[in-house]
Amino acid sequence: MSELVRVAEVSGPPTELIFGDWYPAMRAGELRAKKTAKAMLLGVPLLLGRKNDGKLFAMRDLCPHRGIPLSAGWFDGETVTCKYHGWRFEPCSGQCREIPSLTSHETLDPTKVFAGAFPCEERDGYAWVYIPEPGSGRVVGELPAVPEVPKFSARFRTAHLTAELPCNVDHGIIGLMDPAHGPFVHQAWWWRSRASIHEKEKHFEPLDDSENKGRNAGFRMSSHAPSANSAPYKLLGVYGEPITTTIDFVLPNRRYETIRAGEKWFASLTTVTPITASTCRIDVCAAWNVFYRVPFVTPIATFFGARFVRQDQQTMIEQADGLRFNPGLMLIDDADKPAKWYFALKQARLKGTGEHPLSGPVTLHWRS
Repeated sequence: MSELVRVAEVSGPPTELIFGDWYPAMRAGELRAKKTAKAMLLGVPLLLGRKNDGKLFAMRDLCPHRGIPLSAGWFDGETVTCKYHGWRFEPCSGQCREIPSLTSHETLDPTKVFAGAFPCEERDGYAWVYIPEPGSGRVVGELPAVPEVPKFSARFRTAHLTAELPCNVDHGIIGLMDPAHGPFVHQAWWWRSRASIHEKEKHFEPLDDSENKGRNAGFRMSSHAPSANSAPYKLLGVYGEPITTTIDFVLPNRRYETIRAGEKWFASLTTVTPITASTCRIDVCAAWNVFYRVPFVTPIATFFGARFVRQDQQTMIEQADGLRFNPGLMLIDDADKPAKWYFALKQARLKGTGEHPLSGPVTLHWRS
């Protein structure tokens, strides 16, 4: 299921955005030869496509000549042509290859003209686009690695889910990492109920990313036995191995979860991507080798996963109605500590200064 629900634009308050990083623009399978698609990331309109050689590209969907969207023009598998005056561009670099109106009396070299183009890579079924800082010009030099789902065997299955959220990326992210909403938002016979609430103790540790000066800093919920009140985790007990799960959050928007039961594993990467300063989108990519030979595992997992994400989406839609009135908000301890850490990490990255909010391992307690 590539999409759950397309929500109306009932956006909440805007927020600061983190540029200079990779974000998933859309499912790569939607990009076919000689076809293009439009997307929006961090308020930047994009034109994405796949060249004849299979290489993906992402251009700013604006012609540098008069500003008409390039998506109004044509793509022949090698170059993008503007509908207005026929300017033709190589889409991966953005370099202009032809300006039809030029004559022998003019000295302008079309190849010195560039449309906006961004690095674009295919990974885990997504077209990931690197969006640089505004005004930084063309992206050159080495870039950070493209995020991907951890994998622990050669054979595995995958599934994807996505949902649009009518709130800014901060609300999407702190909702993603919130540990206390499960028994209320995700009530179901196969997951949790209010009657299952009990006190929990989890250990966290900082992820400094010191080799990149804290660029993708975050925190980890240390390896632990998963919640006993969740049916999906109980199913792994059939393997007769100890079950452990580890959850990482790293800037700007990524949650990694890895569950291990001996040689069996399940891993996921969930991202909350800013579409504009006031709207975002959640994407989930999961990979696993558990129950690998059991028929229909993928559609069953996708069905229940879609329902799970839809519950989060519905809650965010309802929350957006309240956020339109700019209410005063509060964060409490300990259940809201991860949200506080996120805001501190985000500000440190935006400002380029500040210490990690975790000086060392921390133990938190809450009921869920």
